[in-house]
Amino acid sequence: MLECSVSTAWQKTHPGAAIGILELSGLDNSNPSANLNARKRELEARLRERYRGFTRRDFLALPVMAAYDRYYARFDKTYHVQLQLESLVLKGKSLPAVSPAVDATFMAEVETLVLTASHDVARLRGAILMDVTQAGEHMQQMNGVLKELRAGDMVMRDAKGVCCTIIYGQDARSPISTATTHALYVAYAPPGVAPNSVISQLHSIEAHVRLFAPDVIVEQRRTFTAPSPLHPDS
Repeated sequence: MLECSVSTAWQKTHPGAAIGILELSGLDNSNPSANLNARKRELEARLRERYRGFTRRDFLALPVMAAYDRYYARFDKTYHVQLQLESLVLKGKSLPAVSPAVDATFMAEVETLVLTASHDVARLRGAILMDVTQAGEHMQQMNGVLKELRAGDMVMRDAKGVCCTIIYGQDARSPISTATTHALYVAYAPPGVAPNSVISQLHSIEAHVRLFAPDVIVEQRRTFTAPSPLHPDS
């Protein structure tokens, strides 16, 4: 089981934020899953019905979406889950098909709206620390581009450096592949997203994973919260 913790800097920089950790072992991510694909089609139909007639303004009025919109606006960015949901509902696009363990994340994100990254534990090194980015830091993104990071973003680090940030996504080193058997899912929730939404996200991902890996082992499922100024003891 991975050792996971949060820094004092994260708690002070993002009061009221939450992070969820779901570590699963015993995965078989090597083949497409008919069960998962069927659940995708059901989810797409359900979301199109739930948000029938919605405009971008309506999506941004959803409390969870509004919290992410405020966070991303600080960095002059648009929340990518918002764009994915709009594409699915307004344009009739389908959920992506990468691999079952990754698709489980996409499915949960458009349902709960909670941002989540997925990592191959075998590619991580040492303990995991949830922290904030510093000016001048860099990360090689999944597309191979070396990106200079904006200061103050929520970030996940291991012994080799930055693995993921909210704004710039995951690194090129630790993403899940079809060979992954041990996965770490990390849900990032800015202030305004209730910890219960993070917990729901973790359970949703696990439920999707069990459609193609019914005997998967939960190594850990936990949440971290940064005390809010209104609730210093939370």
